[in-house]
Amino acid sequence: MASHRKSRPSGSRVAGIRTPALATAALTSVALLSQSANAAPAADDKPSLEEVEKKVGDLYRQAESATEKYNSAKEKTTKQRKRVDTLLDDVAQRTQKLNEAREELGSFASAQYRTGASAPDTATFLLADTPQDYFDQTQLMDRMTGRQKEAVDDFVTQQSATMEKRREATASLETLTESQGDLKSAKTTVQQKLADARELLSKLTAEEKARLAEIERQKQQEAERKAAELARQQAAEAAAQETAQQQESGTGTSESSDTSVADSSYATKAEKVLAFARSTIGKPYVWGATGPDSYDCSGLTQAAWNAAGISLPRTTWDQVNAGTTVSLSAAQPGDLVFFYDDISHVGIYIGNGMMIHAPKPGAYVREESIFYDGESSIHSVVRPA
Repeated sequence: MASHRKSRPSGSRVAGIRTPALATAALTSVALLSQSANAAPAADDKPSLEEVEKKVGDLYRQAESATEKYNSAKEKTTKQRKRVDTLLDDVAQRTQKLNEAREELGSFASAQYRTGASAPDTATFLLADTPQDYFDQTQLMDRMTGRQKEAVDDFVTQQSATMEKRREATASLETLTESQGDLKSAKTTVQQKLADARELLSKLTAEEKARLAEIERQKQQEAERKAAELARQQAAEAAAQETAQQQESGTGTSESSDTSVADSSYATKAEKVLAFARSTIGKPYVWGATGPDSYDCSGLTQAAWNAAGISLPRTTWDQVNAGTTVSLSAAQPGDLVFFYDDISHVGIYIGNGMMIHAPKPGAYVREESIFYDGESSIHSVVRPA
């Protein structure tokens, strides 16, 4: 009977404890399960489509804000460079005149030395780069003729003015260097924000991109609904205002007439602004661009109003102060609509809750609801001129 007995497997239990072979297998299984458990959240760490959309939108807005910093630094750099060039030209001209005055004084000093009319160190004094309180040199001045004294006065005056201009030029060069640094920093920030946005979008699958497009379509529908609502509100207010003006005209009030003239003048300018803006539809958004082939948001508004003979500042931060702030319900075609707390975006109101703007990198100048990013994104409405 013993010969038929099967041998115990090496992994049998002893007092309820697994033998080493089975224990090792169990530990391996536990380890694999642990790895799987740790790996599972990695998929959950992937941001949702809504989070990606928000992040990309934030990056684009940050890029626009950095673009306005770039525009400001570029404008400042351009002005500063012109100032430096002007100062350097002025210094060169003054230096030439100073050298001519120095030569004239040198000829006087040489003549005096030959005749013994003055001490040999007179020439050294007159030709020095910095005369030392020449009026205190009474002995020297007493020996000079009236013409020579005039020459000394002229030389010292020119030398003082030249040195002052050199100091101004040096300070302007330092400011120019700072502006160029700001320009480079802003450019780097814009490029980095756009690169981050492109990277996020590149990780989306075709299905996710389609869903993202659907989310954008739904946002546009809501924006258009809000625009239509504003259009109805404005139409009602306009009708009420027209009725009030008719009543005032019946009583002989002249104020409504003055208002009509002002509105007519603004409307004429606005027509030119809108005509220009419509001619740019389809042109690409390029940060820092002012036309004619591409624009950023403030570059477009500046160019459009320039077509109406009105000069606007370069950046959104300055444009928002270049006119009269009006309520959203009172917005008229041609008005500028500014967005976000940092005032980093602007569009041209065309009526009925719509605007023309250069939206963002990768997009083109287009008509769009002013509620394209929600009503809370609207900062203010400004009427230039």
